[in-house]
Amino acid sequence: MSSRPQSLMSTGPFRKLGVNAKKVSAEMIEINQELAEFNTSLGEYYKQLTDTWNEAQKQFSKKVPEIPTDTEHLDATKRIWIDIFENYFTRLFDSLEFAENFGKLVSSELELAKHWNNVTSLMLETVNMPTKKEIDELYKELHLLRKRVAKLEKIANHGGNENGK
Repeated sequence: MSSRPQSLMSTGPFRKLGVNAKKVSAEMIEINQELAEFNTSLGEYYKQLTDTWNEAQKQFSKKVPEIPTDTEHLDATKRIWIDIFENYFTRLFDSLEFAENFGKLVSSELELAKHWNNVTSLMLETVNMPTKKEIDELYKELHLLRKRVAKLEKIANHGGNENGK
């Protein structure tokens, strides 16, 4: 009996928790897998940004000694810095590797959100609370009812002469 703790909760308010525990566990396993993928993509994303920054900074450092350091040339130095960094980061953002990694990052983030929403819905269902989907349906129905009431009030205020339009 002790090897089946979920069967101990077969009565009372914990019954639904016992039923949903397997679903929640499966979602948590999925979340952990997606989180590992997300962290891998996030690490690669920051590596790409850091490498690009370092390369742009090296290029800028090579050009800086060529420019005098007085106040007259400060604007020229600033423009060179902006141009170099703009070119390097534009190349990065236009690259296929960056696009693929950023796509993986966003996909895994959306998958994480989906699984988190599933867990939240299961937990809300367990405690007999309405889920986001159910509340969204209620808002939609409320919106449609408001539109119908407004239409009926408009018809009533005009003496019903609009023939239902």
